[in-house]
Amino acid sequence: MTFSWQTVLAIGLGGFLGAVARAYVVHLTNKHFPIDFPVGILLVNIVGSFIIGCLFAFVTHNLLSDITKSFLITGFLGALTTYSTFAIESFFLLQTSFFLGLTNMFLNLFGTILAAASGYKLLHFFIK
Repeated sequence: MTFSWQTVLAIGLGGFLGAVARAYVVHLTNKHFPIDFPVGILLVNIVGSFIIGCLFAFVTHNLLSDITKSFLITGFLGALTTYSTFAIESFFLLQTSFFLGLTNMFLNLFGTILAAASGYKLLHFFIK
């Protein structure tokens, strides 16, 4: 991929639209399903993962410009959900090495939860 000003602009525009889409979908979902479970986040993660799977399948069979790939995958889906990247990487790892795929899933899932909890607890300690 060529990293030009057009690529940067495509990523930025895609990121803007993905972030707005995420906020809108989460808002609407939480409004219609007011429960103590992050349904909106789960929805964007699952939908984003599905879309990135479709796009990677499409890219392997058809040519898309670097600008279009940057806009859709890095920009839009990256802002909609970073989970989609994790999902597709885990999928590819599982195809080559079941052990590496499971290790990637385990470390990402529990590592990020541990990191989030640690950051929360650390800041909570200093803010008291």
